[in-house]
Amino acid sequence: MPPSEHIVSGFDRDLEGIQAQIMRMGGLVEEAIARATEALETRDAEQARAVRDGDRAIDALEEQVNEEAARIIAQRQPIATDLRTVLTVFRVSTNLERIGDYAKNIAKRTETIIDSPPVNGTAASLRRMARQVELMLKDVLDAYIQRDIAMAADVRARDRDVDQMYSALFREYLTFMMEDPRNITTCMHLHFMAKNIERMGDHVTSIAEQVIYLVTGDMPDDDRPKQDATALDAGRGV
Repeated sequence: MPPSEHIVSGFDRDLEGIQAQIMRMGGLVEEAIARATEALETRDAEQARAVRDGDRAIDALEEQVNEEAARIIAQRQPIATDLRTVLTVFRVSTNLERIGDYAKNIAKRTETIIDSPPVNGTAASLRRMARQVELMLKDVLDAYIQRDIAMAADVRARDRDVDQMYSALFREYLTFMMEDPRNITTCMHLHFMAKNIERMGDHVTSIAEQVIYLVTGDMPDDDRPKQDATALDAGRGV
């Protein structure tokens, strides 16, 4: 086999390895979203702690992926499409790590309010919103592996639904706080959780845009489909 074929084969193996790590990382993040919101709905402090502890594995995988991607760039010196592939790995892993951070933050807030009286139906509503993001994440990871820009574009469009759910929850929390001041503390925590989930949707959308960039070489040139923002936007951080 000519030396160039050895190089190509080695590069392909390297890419397969880091993409397998990306998928493992994505699976852990999906699980973190589901378990964090389940812990809120079932008021399970032990599960909330497990989500927080599990975030270390997500962080460790991000570090491994980025180190491996940096090594590939240094050793293989990829160009054109190959370079785009490696750069996309960096961006996807960063977005996944941030989604994991938001799941961890939901778990932390769950532990804070777990002994407070529940506010009617709010935990179930948050879990439905999180499930929407979880399904988007599953689809965008499939789009990434399959290089499917139509699926990526569909995920990108679905972020509007997450924004609509967030806006509805925001109004609901305001109503509960006005009806009974004793709900204020709990509803503020719930609002920040809803904002965390909305931000998860934004990061999933970023991954969808990276898939489109990976396949076409261009980022989408149209504005993201966003729902009308609400007044309380302070919850963007964790």
